[in-house]
Formats: sequence, structure tokens, C-alpha cells
Amino acid sequence: MNIRIATEKDKPLIWSIIEPVFRAGETYAIDSNIGRGAAIDYWFGPDKTIFVLEQDGDILGTYYIRTNQAGGGSHVCNCGYITAAHASGRGIARKMCEHSLEYAKSKGYLAMQFNFVVSSNVRAVALWKSIGFNTIGILPRAFNHPALGYIDALVMFKELD
Repeated sequence: MNIRIATEKDKPLIWSIIEPVFRAGETYAIDSNIGRGAAIDYWFGPDKTIFVLEQDGDILGTYYIRTNQAGGGSHVCNCGYITAAHASGRGIARKMCEHSLEYAKSKGYLAMQFNFVVSSNVRAVALWKSIGFNTIGILPRAFNHPALGYIDALVMFKELD
């Protein structure tokens, strides 16, 4: 498996990975009716560096990293990760998170913060905890889940060693 910076030619495959997740509306606070162009513009925002994890020419996941806040908060980064549905359960998200932590350290970040982890995303919450993230805040009923209604979102944080 190889993790590399995404290129323009990766956009169609990235769209195929992020579209079902955005459409499901279960884990990202993104309009589930978002169009392809707007979704790609969001994922490839000018404040983000985008990566893909590929194996044998197949993109199995993508993530972005960005500075979480400006000015006095610019030493903390933020990431978003999505694994391709056909690669679920293969450790792709873990590999991308571990890569992002190393990349963040190399860029001088002192911590990583996840601003909005949907509490019903139990696999992600367990994964982030196993990597050393702590829940530092709960946003009560902050996410309107399509099946569960209003549920909590978590703020998770990890200092980079």
C-alpha cells in the first residue's frame, strides 16, 4: 500500500469514494444532495492537502489535512478520512490516520483535533481512541442522523509526540 498526495487525475476515483458517504448522511455534516463539483471542491479545498491510499492502482481511501484554526490555533491540524466501501475492514483508515499523524509532525503541528465525530460512528470512535485520541468535548444533539435523529458529536484530540 502506498499513500501519496492526490492529483487532478484522482478526482473521479475520489468522487466514487466520497459520494456514497456523503449521500448516506450518517458520518459527515455535508448536505446529502451535494453535487459532484461541490463535493470535489469541498474535499480539495485550498486550505487542505489531499492524500490517497492506493494498492495496485486502486484507490482504497482518501484523507485531507488542514490547519484547524488560524493565528494562535495554527499549531493544531484537522483531518477527514474516507475509506472506499469495498476496502472496509482492511485497516485503511488506521493506515491513513497513522500517516496523517506523521505528516502533521513533519509540518510542525503539535496536535490533531477532530471537530465533529458523529457519536454513532462507533468504528471510527473506537479507532481514534485506539490511536490515542481522547474525547475532550461532547456537542449534544449536534448531528441530525437520517435514521437516529438528533445525536451527539464528539470533539477528539491528540497531542503529537
